[in-house]
Amino acid sequence: MSKIDFHVHITPPKISANWRGYAEKEPYFSLLSHSPKNKFASVPDIIAALDAAGFDKAVVFGFAFQDAGLCRYVNDYVIASVTQYPDRLIGFMVVPPGGAEPEKEVERCHAAGLRGVGELFPDGQGFDIADARQTAALASACMYFNIPLLIHTNEPVGHQYPGKTNTRLRDLERFIENNPGLKIVLAHWGGGLLFYETIPEMREKCRNVYYDTAASPLLYDPSVYRAACALGLSEKILFGSDFPLLPHARYIDELAASGVSPLERERILGGNALELLNER
Repeated sequence: MSKIDFHVHITPPKISANWRGYAEKEPYFSLLSHSPKNKFASVPDIIAALDAAGFDKAVVFGFAFQDAGLCRYVNDYVIASVTQYPDRLIGFMVVPPGGAEPEKEVERCHAAGLRGVGELFPDGQGFDIADARQTAALASACMYFNIPLLIHTNEPVGHQYPGKTNTRLRDLERFIENNPGLKIVLAHWGGGLLFYETIPEMREKCRNVYYDTAASPLLYDPSVYRAACALGLSEKILFGSDFPLLPHARYIDELAASGVSPLERERILGGNALELLNER
């Protein structure tokens, strides 16, 4: 079974070298870039990390800027990266939902081989994820090409950290309701939304929703894996490292200590991603 990291950030060297200049025009990028925990990774960094951790592939994407031109620039870098390493990298695109004709960028990037959209930042990119009018064009394009959409989420309680936004679980529920045919991946355990799948109507609403584990060691106890599996969600959990924020080893150790079964661990580490991306 292939091991797939579903959540890896990749940054063009030009942006890494002059991140302060870009931060002056992009408030959310500035917030995250100024964090002492922030790191940038290019293609060689990612391939080396995958090799060291024993992972076969990674889903990679650039930063989701407010500016559509910058999104296009990082998408081009992802396209070039995937072209260079087609057997190791799966590219996603970033698109501002509120920009002019986002569906055209989805079409362009899909034609170039990218396989999904994300990680998008509702607060960081200045769009209301609960407003169908602001997200309809992008969501429709994703459904047309049958590709998933990865959304940044965060838990509404607990400690503060750079990037913790005000997107509510109710807003995510609205987005899911508005797009029942869309394959949605909610980053960072969905901000805890997965626990509400114990409510029957939420389980039905979230039938096309997946959750990735990005930043889990910084947010949750390792028992979160066992809890998710106990809720019957083992087929909806995607391993995501948030690399280069954290090394893969932190996750592997926690997953190994979590008490989930070998089959559940296999699903989380790659089986679910293969099904979502239609690679089986």
